[in-house]
Amino acid sequence: MKQQIRYSLVAITIVTLFFTSCKKTDTSATIDTTTELQVQADDQQRFANETDAVANDANATLENLGGSYAGESPLSPQLPFTCDATVVVDTTSNPRTITLTYSGNNCIGNRTRSGVIVISFAPGFRWITAGAQYNITYNNLKITRGADKKSITINGTKTIKNVSGGKLRNLATRLAPIVHEVTSSGMSITFDNGSQRNWQVAKRRTFTYDNGIVISITGVSSLGNGIAEWGTNRFNKEFTAAITEPLVVRQSCNFRLVSGQLKHTGAAATTTTTFGLDANGNPITSCPSGLLFYKIVWTGANGNSNTHIGSY
Repeated sequence: MKQQIRYSLVAITIVTLFFTSCKKTDTSATIDTTTELQVQADDQQRFANETDAVANDANATLENLGGSYAGESPLSPQLPFTCDATVVVDTTSNPRTITLTYSGNNCIGNRTRSGVIVISFAPGFRWITAGAQYNITYNNLKITRGADKKSITINGTKTIKNVSGGKLRNLATRLAPIVHEVTSSGMSITFDNGSQRNWQVAKRRTFTYDNGIVISITGVSSLGNGIAEWGTNRFNKEFTAAITEPLVVRQSCNFRLVSGQLKHTGAAATTTTTFGLDANGNPITSCPSGLLFYKIVWTGANGNSNTHIGSY
């Protein structure tokens, strides 16, 4: 937390000193733009990371409880599963459902989750089959960050499609990657200041194996250019977020985001955010025990390049 505060203060101080010769209104506008870009980058990575984490929980639940939905024996040993949720399976309803209730326990260490997600699928569903799909419905899933107690609350429904077919349980011995696509026409996000916005999602998640599961995430929106998410930010301004270098999550690094790049286009500016860095903004060479950092770069109104480093 001290590091995060220090870097935020440094970023703001640099901007303030640079514009001391400008008019007061120009300085204020620049600082407001800087703050907006930092907040949007933070919102973006939190939403993306947390919804991807829920997709991981859902995939693990489906495969670990194989006997409950696909006529298979439950997986043993099981895929890694979160420590902060309980599971209830309903094999008689139509559609079939698996409900995960997040407890709010801080067993993960860096954040808490409370609320419910419901996984639903048709009778006869076989997740191993290419083209099989299920829905995840978010019911007031609230994620609170431990460092500053700021929260986001997510509602809405998204669809997970098994494009390639196959199960993650076989990934270590499988020759070909497993490919999932994640889409949503309207996820509702309520921010800690009470503002509420709707975002859309179109991602491809490609699973391979290298000392554990490796997930490579790209954008597949029909808008093109690698756009993975779009909508209106907490400042009520439209944006698009395009993945320009695949976002890579590694099980060997506790399922953390270890590399990748995102281009965010909005009313304030176009920014490039690079993930998987150390506190100095350099790419990591091994999985750190502490925080990971991202770096935002954008061009200001005066044509100069600006940089902000934050943690996640």
